[in-house]
Amino acid sequence: MDAGLQLNFTILWIALATAVAALAEVPPKPAAGMSPLEHGFQGLYNLDFAAAQQDFEAWQRLHPDDPLGPVSEAAGLLFSEFNRLGVLESQFYESDEEFVARSKMKADPAVRDRFQSTIARADTLAHRRLALDAKDRDALFALTLSAGLQADYAALIEKRNFASLHFTKVASNSAQQLLAVCHDCYDALVATGFSKYIIGSMVAPVRWILRLGGLPSDKQEGIADLQMTAQHGHYLAPFARILLAIAYVREKDKPRALELLRGLRSEYPGNPLFANEIGRLHSGR
Repeated sequence: MDAGLQLNFTILWIALATAVAALAEVPPKPAAGMSPLEHGFQGLYNLDFAAAQQDFEAWQRLHPDDPLGPVSEAAGLLFSEFNRLGVLESQFYESDEEFVARSKMKADPAVRDRFQSTIARADTLAHRRLALDAKDRDALFALTLSAGLQADYAALIEKRNFASLHFTKVASNSAQQLLAVCHDCYDALVATGFSKYIIGSMVAPVRWILRLGGLPSDKQEGIADLQMTAQHGHYLAPFARILLAIAYVREKDKPRALELLRGLRSEYPGNPLFANEIGRLHSGR
């Protein structure tokens, strides 16, 4: 595989790891229950996209100046489209060869237009807040998420590798600014963990190129970051377990992958992908 295609496999995972990272700075849920934004992302884990969008719209009505509202709506739109196109199945990412051989997807034009509109609205609100406070955590999360989602769309639906690389660099810059003002955000380790793991899995010349761009590469450090989020994260602990399960599948460690997948299947019964992956691993396919 050439370096450019391996690089864009890394882009995919950096983008996916940041694609739900905005949850890390949502205020803690009140005792009476979840906030609409938190509940919406729980809906995404269960693949209940219609209910998730209702929650995201409710959050925007309550917080019209918060960029996390529209960017979360964009995340729901993208992952709904991914689900329709079959992108969310983990075996799609199990090997580099399968990613390289991916086809350009047939996008829904109405979803694409709405996705781009919500991204633009989120970016405008985020920059407005950063003009008042350069350390605004929600704004930095929103920009990270926005760029990560655009990298996802470009790479996985449109198969525009260079555009995806551009958006990933933007997402990485925003994430680094965020980490500089929020050292103990365990959820943010998702963004670093799987990118370290994937880059560390690549051939030496590609790792060297990516290191020159400031991207660390250490498989064991990446696994440790994901384990930290899985154990101590608040909003992204389930997502870290998903990424760990995929990493364990790639490392041929089926027992640990199955343990995580069984827990996810029990926690999110509305998501058939976990049960499907368990069955696939048991069958040896």
